[in-house]
Amino acid sequence: MGPVLELRDVCKYYPEHRALEGISVEVPRGAFFSLLGPSGCGKTTTLRLIAGFEAPTAGDILLNGERITHLRPYERNVSTVFQNYALFPHLTVRGNVEFGLRRRRADGLHARVRAALEMVELAGKEARYPAQLSGGEQQRVALARSLVLEPDVLLLDEPLAALDPTLRKQVRGELKYLQRRVGITFLFVTHDQEEALSLSDRIGVMRAGRLEQVGTPEEIYLRPRTRFVASFVGALNWVDGAAVRPEATRISREAPPGDAKSRPATVTGCVFLGNAIQVQVRLATGESVTAEVPRLEGSFLPDQAVQVWWRPCDELALPPEP
Repeated sequence: MGPVLELRDVCKYYPEHRALEGISVEVPRGAFFSLLGPSGCGKTTTLRLIAGFEAPTAGDILLNGERITHLRPYERNVSTVFQNYALFPHLTVRGNVEFGLRRRRADGLHARVRAALEMVELAGKEARYPAQLSGGEQQRVALARSLVLEPDVLLLDEPLAALDPTLRKQVRGELKYLQRRVGITFLFVTHDQEEALSLSDRIGVMRAGRLEQVGTPEEIYLRPRTRFVASFVGALNWVDGAAVRPEATRISREAPPGDAKSRPATVTGCVFLGNAIQVQVRLATGESVTAEVPRLEGSFLPDQAVQVWWRPCDELALPPEP
């Protein structure tokens, strides 16, 4: 079975800049696929090209193996959940969810709407208006409105950005559970590394209109192919040219194990994180290093002399700077 969605050498040029340059990627059927990158990297432009809101300058977009580049948005079996949800304020929850089905003159409208609302746990709130809902509930309405159309791919443009941090984590878990249950392919755009790592089956990391790397969350985090991917997806320590994640960096008051690489250092500060402590140190060479150590390993004091150490297998193999 081939990919549900494929981009082949897709480019998008504007008079003032090149938004996308040769994007080629396959999205597996039924996957939770995230496009991750900083603002302005081209991830939302990619979503808009797939949805049909804009046309590519070059390249092809295929859905179920068929070219859709020439099709209008409503002719493509994809649906979009926008960052601001784009709900109709004058329509009830039911009215918003059934809107697309009415335009399509779909059969079984009421049963499908009821099933979609039950899926997002909004049964009983059909008569409410968007202004009467919380941010999390509004997002569920937007999801139901898209899911009820049974798209081949659901496009999500930073849908959690408007939520407060606590609700964001809760909805994140609900979103992943929902995707697993319905089995629809999700293409999720975000600039939040934790969000992408926790939700995705596969991640495409973008930079300046190009795809730097595509892989599983484990591959992206543990085996980044470029320095940009390594530094964007998680924190890094650079010691004598070696890149080591803070959680793989250790602090010791005594001599480290014999197979470890180590450097003498001085503690400059500590940050309590609850289950862990971030210890900042300065090496004799002046380099700053952060180690994330378990809380139960004890505390460290400013100006305390310590050893920073790590094992060679924890070093990230990265190409040299161009």
